[in-house]
Amino acid sequence: MYFLPLILLILIAVFAYSFYLRKASFLNGLLGLLTIFAIAGNLMFFSLITDSKILHLLFLIVFVFLAVVVTLIYALHAVLLIWNGIIVWRRESHNLANLLTLIIGIIMVLYPLFNYLLFKKLIPKPYNGILEHISEMGIFYILSLFVIFSLSVMICNYYRPKRNKDFIIVLGAGLLDGDRVSPLLASRIDRAIDFYKQQIHSGNVAPLIICSGGQGGDETVPEGVAMRQYVLSKHVAEKDVVAEDQSKNTIQNFSFSRKIVDKYQLNPDNGIYVSNNYHIYRANAYARNAGMKIDGIGSKTSGFFLPNALIREFIAIVLNHKLANFLVLVIIIAIAILARF
Repeated sequence: MYFLPLILLILIAVFAYSFYLRKASFLNGLLGLLTIFAIAGNLMFFSLITDSKILHLLFLIVFVFLAVVVTLIYALHAVLLIWNGIIVWRRESHNLANLLTLIIGIIMVLYPLFNYLLFKKLIPKPYNGILEHISEMGIFYILSLFVIFSLSVMICNYYRPKRNKDFIIVLGAGLLDGDRVSPLLASRIDRAIDFYKQQIHSGNVAPLIICSGGQGGDETVPEGVAMRQYVLSKHVAEKDVVAEDQSKNTIQNFSFSRKIVDKYQLNPDNGIYVSNNYHIYRANAYARNAGMKIDGIGSKTSGFFLPNALIREFIAIVLNHKLANFLVLVIIIAIAILARF
């Protein structure tokens, strides 16, 4: 009787400890998902063994809600992705990255037909069965990874740092017209300024704001310089803002910012970084590679752009772990072959 509650308590404790050790972690997403399953399992178990009408009603509400949500997501996911892709196409630049949700949505619509023609008509037995099993297990694996990744991103955005930081690294993004801070970049900077002012208001020493970003091919000034000017226009003390103007990507954002942290003799583990909420998870690994055990806070992203951005981040994470995913693919192929023969 106490087995399921014990599992739930253990999962909650392990999840809390994992989040304490590292805010942006794939393990947090996995533990969060297992905790959700454990809560559902406990509700189901106790509603079955007791005569409590409240528990019965609570379980029924949870079950119906999950059933409706899952059904709607399964039935409408392709349509929603296509709809989102069209919106992104209209509002953002016309490049391959911004077409991801549209492409994936179209593939999902066509997949049943493709599956039927390929595995039922074109490929002979027994190879069609093997390939179909590989396809099914591969899709299940990718979807599982994406769900856990999405939960991990949500969880790491719940981080609320103490207002005692030595520095704040603001990660750059593209400039408008070569020299103006874009709305997306402004949201990052404003988030950093809010934290800066809250820390001062709490009675602590002002953190150093490091505006990190080099100059792109279509930009007339480095991003870090434009970002610093934006910060100064918000009535932040000039001595508390510095520009890092050499970096070309997120890895360099942190490695070059680390040099500034060392120059000012600050504690490299007592800071935070700021980016958009979808980018916080992946950026964490780059911060640690630069020797800074720091976590990030995210600025809001426009709702229409968030699905596309999340998928792009997921693809980047998968590509960063090519070997592990290749080994999983080998295992999937082996299982499909053994199951067939």
